[in-house]
Amino acid sequence: MTENTPHLASSGDGQVITRFGAEFLIETSEGEAIRCTARRKLDHLACGDRVRWERQMQGNAAVTAMLPRKNVLERPDFRGKPRAIAANVDLLIVVASWQPAPVWEMLDRYLIAARRLPADVLLVMNKADLRSTHATQEAETCLHEYGRIGCPVLHVSAGQPQGIDAILNAIGERTAIVVGQSGVGKSSIAAQLLPHTDIRIGAVADTGEGRHTTTTATLYRLPANGTLIDSPGVRDFGLTGLDFATLEAGFPEFRPFLGECRFHNCTHNHEPGCAIKAAANVGDIPPQRFTRYQSLLAGLPR
Repeated sequence: MTENTPHLASSGDGQVITRFGAEFLIETSEGEAIRCTARRKLDHLACGDRVRWERQMQGNAAVTAMLPRKNVLERPDFRGKPRAIAANVDLLIVVASWQPAPVWEMLDRYLIAARRLPADVLLVMNKADLRSTHATQEAETCLHEYGRIGCPVLHVSAGQPQGIDAILNAIGERTAIVVGQSGVGKSSIAAQLLPHTDIRIGAVADTGEGRHTTTTATLYRLPANGTLIDSPGVRDFGLTGLDFATLEAGFPEFRPFLGECRFHNCTHNHEPGCAIKAAANVGDIPPQRFTRYQSLLAGLPR
């Protein structure tokens, strides 16, 4: 080895940046990006996982261990089995737009997932320029309800600087993941947060439905020491292992009324003397959110 040849570490800790099939791109603690394979027992690794790796005799690198996770965001695969999207997340940036129109129950499921992690939530309404022509009164009511329950909401337009600094301030030095429906402009927002990074950006199809441009979750470093994970858009976002306790906890507006129902095992659906239903009827609980709670409740396994 000559004097000018850089020293390459033979092992150490790192973080998963993304994966390519059976291979992973790892950022080492020295900032080097290396491709690694992983042992079969580690094929569940996700973007954001912290790992231990080592170089093999033939020069290839391998992940040898996963370090303890703070949390993991999952969704069901096509078989209904949990599939990890990203790990060690502090903030969910849930992006919606006025075209395609918001799927409010999907946003509720993201809020439930965030509370289960736990992680903070920031709701970003993209394509603010379409609000006057595409937002219905019902949609405005639904959006207002998120503010009522304490969920911060930002209005932005991809390609415009307004709101981008507020998103960066919300991230700070934490790890945030951008999630949402296909076609809402997640990658466009990520590109504004990372102006010197090549992020693929697609367009909405003529049908109003979104197209996938991000195909796998990828981690990026922000200039102010924060971390951003851009995740693939979804047609829907399902929750794995959802039970009643998790569902109820995902509606924090219920909290002031819990314990006041006539029955201790009240599901806030058909039971008489339900304090939650009574609060929804007089508007003390956002009524649209309560209706969607009942829909999610009906989908729980019996």
